[in-house]
Amino acid sequence: MTTRNELIEQNLGLVHACAKRFSGKGIDYDDLYSAGCLGLVKAIDRFDPDRGYQLSTYAVPVILGEIKLLFREGGTVKLSRSLRDRSTKARAIADEYLRETGREIRIAQLADRMGCDVYQAQEALSASQSALSLSYEGDEQRVIEIPVDSPEEDLTDKLSLREAIKGLNEDERQLIRLRYFQHKTQSEIAKRLDTTQVQISRREKKILIKLRAMLV
Repeated sequence: MTTRNELIEQNLGLVHACAKRFSGKGIDYDDLYSAGCLGLVKAIDRFDPDRGYQLSTYAVPVILGEIKLLFREGGTVKLSRSLRDRSTKARAIADEYLRETGREIRIAQLADRMGCDVYQAQEALSASQSALSLSYEGDEQRVIEIPVDSPEEDLTDKLSLREAIKGLNEDERQLIRLRYFQHKTQSEIAKRLDTTQVQISRREKKILIKLRAMLV
């Protein structure tokens, strides 16, 4: 069975993808990533697989919510004394590991040496405002922040929508496929599904509201 720490580490890519949506918007990437990590942990702790959703479908809106909250609160991550202490310790361990091995420390290794979970280790290192890479395979910790729309933002929007659509039931997915991927009119869909255009219109509105709730 996958442990909580393993789930966190396996899904850090979602945090990177969400944080990159907001890069260049006035808040440091490290702060965006730290807020996103908090959202990921909340999502993992609250996730109920019995509801039929995938973890990623549930986690993306929670991660985005924590990042958006950061903007509403003025864009600063307030550090407690305990977090500052952990941050200093994390940076020292990471630097020592780099000197000893010539490689950047992985999050799981850092958590093990600090005696904490993966999220706490990530949070501590992010709080140090370090440019250190955590060797998360296939991703980068830091990005060039340019205040324009980026391919990453467009890609993340598409990935988020795809995950949200997976959370719909089969009838709902069929309507969305016909309406927005096959570009059928409501009347054409009504004929195909043996119903009325009015019923299709009502169903479509309900589905869009449901998708919007998943993505906000």
